[in-house]
Amino acid sequence: MTKYLISFPSEAMVLSEADLEAAGRDSRAVIAAAKAAGVYVFAGGINEGVEPVKVAADGAISAELYPGSQLAGGFAVFELPNREAAVIWASRLAAACRCDQELREFMYDPAS
Repeated sequence: MTKYLISFPSEAMVLSEADLEAAGRDSRAVIAAAKAAGVYVFAGGINEGVEPVKVAADGAISAELYPGSQLAGGFAVFELPNREAAVIWASRLAAACRCDQELREFMYDPAS
């Protein structure tokens, strides 16, 4: 089975407070369904209150990130049999979060 990243940037969720509460409830229901189906790997949101840093091989820390590497918002990783199943789960999360989701496939690594 293949692992898929389903995600959205934080700026995609432009919701009222009431809609935000409903989106949280509905997205947690989708995650619960994914757990029950045995396809859930991990989900969460990036803590945007903590600045990201770049760490070099020697342990040096820099605030300068790679160009275009901004990562913000929410994400889920599911392990699924095919891309069609991933699209179905992504659409369920899109409906729950009230915003489109991006779908990416992880490359297979037999050692991981």
